[in-house]
Amino acid sequence: MIKPLLALLLSSTVLSLSAHAETPPAKSLSPDRLAINGAQATLGLSQEWVHPKPQIQRVVIVIHGRQRNAPTYLRSVERAANQSKERSRTLLIAPQFLDEKDIAAHHLADNILRWHEDDWISGSRSVGSKAVSSFTVLDHILKRLSDDKLFPNLKEIVIAGHSGGAQMAQRYALLGGREEARLKQAHIRLRYVIATPSTYAWFDAERPVANPASNCPGFNDWKYGLEKLPPYAAKVERASLEKAYVQRDVTYLLALQDNDPNHVSLDKSCAAQAQGADRLTRGHNYFDYLTKRHPTGLNQRIVLVPNVAHNGDAIFTSPEGQAVLFKPL
Repeated sequence: MIKPLLALLLSSTVLSLSAHAETPPAKSLSPDRLAINGAQATLGLSQEWVHPKPQIQRVVIVIHGRQRNAPTYLRSVERAANQSKERSRTLLIAPQFLDEKDIAAHHLADNILRWHEDDWISGSRSVGSKAVSSFTVLDHILKRLSDDKLFPNLKEIVIAGHSGGAQMAQRYALLGGREEARLKQAHIRLRYVIATPSTYAWFDAERPVANPASNCPGFNDWKYGLEKLPPYAAKVERASLEKAYVQRDVTYLLALQDNDPNHVSLDKSCAAQAQGADRLTRGHNYFDYLTKRHPTGLNQRIVLVPNVAHNGDAIFTSPEGQAVLFKPL
């Protein structure tokens, strides 16, 4: 009995650690800043957004993965925009959610926002001199984009994320909404593109893997479920979250070869494993769950991308990725 028990404990420890494997400092920093509550958020822009931009009709906000390599993702969506012949009327924005080691490695000022490891994915507050939710950063970006003096002809905003960025985009699509009324008043559509995240936030205790509650405490805590929501959601009516979420325009962009259950950056915690064995399976399981709960009225869809594994550049520059990011206006 001792050996099997020891093996189980060791396995659980490995799975827990694999969900939070430490990443090295970000190799490069995005050059632009956005003032938020006395602090500065880091982001990259395809062009300046200080002066009026009457030519801009679409904005794509792309969120990096756990490596926090925002410049890489900005270049990827720039290529996708060029290939789609949409670059001239599109502003591309890549926020960069730095962590503490990035601040030290690049000798950044105290007022630059940073988070503890991957806490930005779930909307947690920043650490340091200012406590700002990563979701608040997205709120401020949307608020600026709704200014019709700066963007008089803006028709659509797309929030896209891949991997860890897709996890954040999915959680923001669920908990966000503070700027939706402002965007609607300005006649600006908001869409989400969720590209192959490790996990999703579920609305109840149902999971594809049987009885996770019996052997995985916390499997339904935020970011995997709706228990213990972050402070950002303090004023949110939990009962209204699902109704609002399923009405939002969300595309799940799933890579057909992103099906490795042992992928190095896959969340292998028990809470993640309860959603399925790999990213492709988890994406299908989540969408099946939504369609079962909402056979009508679901404003969401899956788009499958062939010949692509876990690669942000490949998925966004694929024909399917381009078509989703740059739908006809």
